[in-house]
Amino acid sequence: MKAYLVGGGIGSLAAAAFMIRDGDVPGSFITILEAMPVPGGSLDGGGNSETGYTMRGGRMLTTDNFECTWDLFKSIPSLIHPGRTVYDETITFNEQNIPHSSARLVDENRFRVDVTSMGFSMEDRLELIKLVEADDDKLGASCITDWFSPGFFKTTFWYMWASTFAFQPWHSAIEFKRYLHRFMLEFSRIETLAGIKRTVFNQYDSLVHPLLSWLQTQGVQIEMNCTVTDFNLLTEGGKITVTGLQCNRNGTHETINVAEGDLVFFQNGSMTDASSYGSMTHPPEHRTKQDSGGWALWEKLAIAHPDFGNPAAFNSSIPETYWHSFTVTLKDTGFFDAMEKFTGNIAGTGGLVTFKDSNWFMSVVLAHQPHFANQPAGVQVFWGYALHPDRIGNFVAKSMADCSGAEILLELCGHLNFDLEIMATAICIPCRMPYITSMFMPRAQGDRPLPVPQNSKNLAFISQFVEIPDDVVFTVEYSVRAAQTAVYALLKINREVPPVHRHDKSLKVKLDAVIKAFK
Repeated sequence: MKAYLVGGGIGSLAAAAFMIRDGDVPGSFITILEAMPVPGGSLDGGGNSETGYTMRGGRMLTTDNFECTWDLFKSIPSLIHPGRTVYDETITFNEQNIPHSSARLVDENRFRVDVTSMGFSMEDRLELIKLVEADDDKLGASCITDWFSPGFFKTTFWYMWASTFAFQPWHSAIEFKRYLHRFMLEFSRIETLAGIKRTVFNQYDSLVHPLLSWLQTQGVQIEMNCTVTDFNLLTEGGKITVTGLQCNRNGTHETINVAEGDLVFFQNGSMTDASSYGSMTHPPEHRTKQDSGGWALWEKLAIAHPDFGNPAAFNSSIPETYWHSFTVTLKDTGFFDAMEKFTGNIAGTGGLVTFKDSNWFMSVVLAHQPHFANQPAGVQVFWGYALHPDRIGNFVAKSMADCSGAEILLELCGHLNFDLEIMATAICIPCRMPYITSMFMPRAQGDRPLPVPQNSKNLAFISQFVEIPDDVVFTVEYSVRAAQTAVYALLKINREVPPVHRHDKSLKVKLDAVIKAFK
C-alpha cells in the first residue's frame, strides 16, 4: 500500500505520522505533494532579522482540550531538548511562563478596561442560553446576528471572545455555539487568557519543523512545487475510487497512478489561499478569487460529487472572510519596555491586547523572546491583526487594507499614545488573507464532507472544511483530529481517536460559567 497526501499542511503531516505510528506503514511508502515551496500550510513562519520576520497568524492552543494534537506531539521528538518530546517541552515552557493578562482590553483613552464583568444585560444572558441549547438543525445556516440583539456586540464578553477566536457578527451561529461548548472552561477565565498555552517559538518552528524532521527520518517523501490539478475517479458498486492524480511538477504535467489498495488524503480548501505581503512602504496586493488556486481541486470534485461538500459556502464572499495581520521586527527594546510597563505583563505572559474602540478592531501580542529559532540576540518580534481592515483608521485616514507597514505602526502608536520614534528601528510587514475566516461562514448540512465520505473507497478529506461532531474549526486540533479520524478509518486501525473532552458537561464548569455570566 502507498499513500498520497495532497497538500503539505499540518493535516497531511499529522496523517503521515499517524500512518507510521499507529498503522505500521513504512514512511517510504508515503508521499506528500505540496504546491508551495515550503511545507506547513497555514502554520508558517519566515523571514529574518534584516528584512523582517513574517507570520500570517498563530493558532490558540490549550492543554485542557486539543486531545489529538497532544496525542500526536507526545510522539514527536523535540529539536532543542534531546530525549524529550514536543509535548514535554511545551508543558515545561508554559510552567515557566504562566499566562495572566493584565491588559486584555484597552479603550480609546488608553485605559485598561475592567474586564472582570462580561457586561451582559439580562436580555444578553437569555439569548446566550437560547443559542447554547439550540440544536444544529434549528440553527441551520443562520448567522450570530440572527440570535442576538445589537447590544450584545458591545459587551466586554464579545470584545474578548471575538478577538480571541476571530469571530465576526455575520459568522455561523452553529460554529459560535460549538465554541461556547468546546471552550466553556475558558469562558470563566477569558479575561486573563489563563488557559491559553504557547509554544516555545512560533508554531512553524515549534510544531511543524520537528514533525517534518521526524517524518523525513522515517523516509516520508515530500515533493514541493507540485500542484495536483485533478483526480482520476472510478465509480463501481456505488463506491468512488481514486485511480490517478493529475499533477503539475515544476511546470511539467504528469499522472501519478494510484494502484488498488493505495490511499489518497486530500486537504480540501485553504484558509490562507491568495495571501499577500506588503512592506514598510507598500500595502499587500489585493488578490481576489481570480488569484486563488487552493480551492480549485475541491470545486472540481464537488461539482460531480455532492457528498464531497460545497466549497462555495465558504469561499464566495471575500469581504466577509478576510482580515489583515502584521509582523513587526525590532532592533531595540524600546517598544517592548513601554508595553511591559503599560500592560503590567512581561512579554509572553499577557496574550492579546485588544483596542476595543479601534475602527480596525486591532489587537497585538508580545510573545516570549526569541520567537524564531534563528532570531539573533537584541532582536524582538511581535504580531498583531485586525478584524475590520476595510474601515478607516482612527489615526490614519485609510483603511488598513490600503496601509503600508509604516502606516500600521502609526495607527498602533496612536492607540497607545506612544511617540512614533519608538518604532524607529521597526520593520512592519503586513499580510492580507482573503479567506482566513472562511471556515466560519454560515453553512448547511452537507456543505462540509465527512473525513471519509460514505461513498469513498480510498479517498479521505483532512482539513478545516470537513464535518467533525463537537469540535471547532480554526484550530490546529481540528486538522489533526480530521487526519487521525481519516487514517484510522481507511487503515481500519483498532485504536480509538481521543474523544473530545466535554468540559461543558462538568457541573463545576457550568456553575463557574453561570457565576461569570452574572458578574
